[in-house]
Amino acid sequence: MSPFDPTATDPTRRLAPVVRLAPAKLNLTLAVVGRRDDGYHALHSVMVPLGLSDRLSVAIAATGSGDSLHTTGFDPGPPADNLVLRTIAAARAFVARARLDAPPLAARLEKAIPVAAGLAGGSSDAAAAIDAALEAWGAAAELGDEERVALAASLGSDVPFFLAGGAALIEGRGERLTRLHGVTAHHGQPTRAGVLLVTPPVPAHTAAVFAAWAGGAMGDPGVVRRTSEHFASEFGSGLSVQALLERAGVLASANDLWPAAAQVVPGLVPLRRALTRLVHRPIGLSGSGPTLWALYASAEEASAAADVVRQAIAAGELPFPGDGEPFVAATTIESGQGRIE
Repeated sequence: MSPFDPTATDPTRRLAPVVRLAPAKLNLTLAVVGRRDDGYHALHSVMVPLGLSDRLSVAIAATGSGDSLHTTGFDPGPPADNLVLRTIAAARAFVARARLDAPPLAARLEKAIPVAAGLAGGSSDAAAAIDAALEAWGAAAELGDEERVALAASLGSDVPFFLAGGAALIEGRGERLTRLHGVTAHHGQPTRAGVLLVTPPVPAHTAAVFAAWAGGAMGDPGVVRRTSEHFASEFGSGLSVQALLERAGVLASANDLWPAAAQVVPGLVPLRRALTRLVHRPIGLSGSGPTLWALYASAEEASAAADVVRQAIAAGELPFPGDGEPFVAATTIESGQGRIE
């Protein structure tokens, strides 16, 4: 921002809304490595942002009004419980310490990411809201990296990841991030692997899945952690799309929450088997589910696979749990430059 920009001292003079994209995430590995003293589970997870994104815009609200939120697309629940409004309020408290003006904001959220799907759409919306609110208030320079991470971590375990802006190793309950090179160029190959996403029309709430895991719905202790540590080392140096695809079978099994998610969402196991037979690819689980994923060499290949899945759904050939239409999408693994190194 120019030092002569009047919005730096008076954000109410900003004319255009601040717009941010809030990408979904994919867990390529997810190991639950223990229970922390604060009650949260400690994780070791390699995560990547996806091209599938929500769109958030914020603008200074009319005089005398409070913060507001209008949503379209997937229903994120009551506005009072939405992370965007909670984030704006929390960011305002940080800005108040710098004695800067933080007037009410009017937010508009276009939800393209399914809710309670293991894709962290709500957490990504929160990270986008931090950035957008600070920009709208002319306070972007007032919060350093450590303060942003602290603010993000106070809002949810997945929120800090989205400050990294690319592939990252997540440890602790999500507050410890290590940037990874992720998918890199190699002999002219594309740098964006394609991803097929299939989300059954039934939520898998994170708390319920972790409760099932704590109750004994888990695999062999330590197996996924060793896989996750090895892959984090490889991905830290960068892998070509082809090298990533060669590891797809191992990665599809590298989620400690799979047994718990399968218990919470009956029918997830038959669906995974049916998808494996249909697309002839290893099928993984993102986060606590229920979203299933498969990796492809390109966005075009993922899109062709999505068409095959939609045709099978229309023909009644896939056994989906829940009521309503499943979510099927083709997207890509994205790379980018974030604020946290």
